[in-house]
Amino acid sequence: MGNQEEQSLKEAKRAEKRAAEEAERLAKEQTRKKAYLAREQAIEEAQKERESKRSEKRASEEIEQLARDQARREAYLAREKATAEDREAKKQPPE
Repeated sequence: MGNQEEQSLKEAKRAEKRAAEEAERLAKEQTRKKAYLAREQAIEEAQKERESKRSEKRASEEIEQLARDQARREAYLAREKATAEDREAKKQPPE
């Protein structure tokens, strides 16, 4: 009977060791998953920040372009008006 008890004891220790190894493996896997998710979240937040900055820059550039276009139109209209006034002045006979 001593041999059977010894065998049962060894089997119990092996089962206990397997359970401990499985628990350790699961803990490591959970730690890896958490680290992976944290990295993914950091990457996503960085991408959102970069996209936000790009959007702000694009909006600023559009506003500047609109201002330049408006100034160009106003300058063109002013030149056209001056040219038209010059033509009118040359058409007028001297008084």
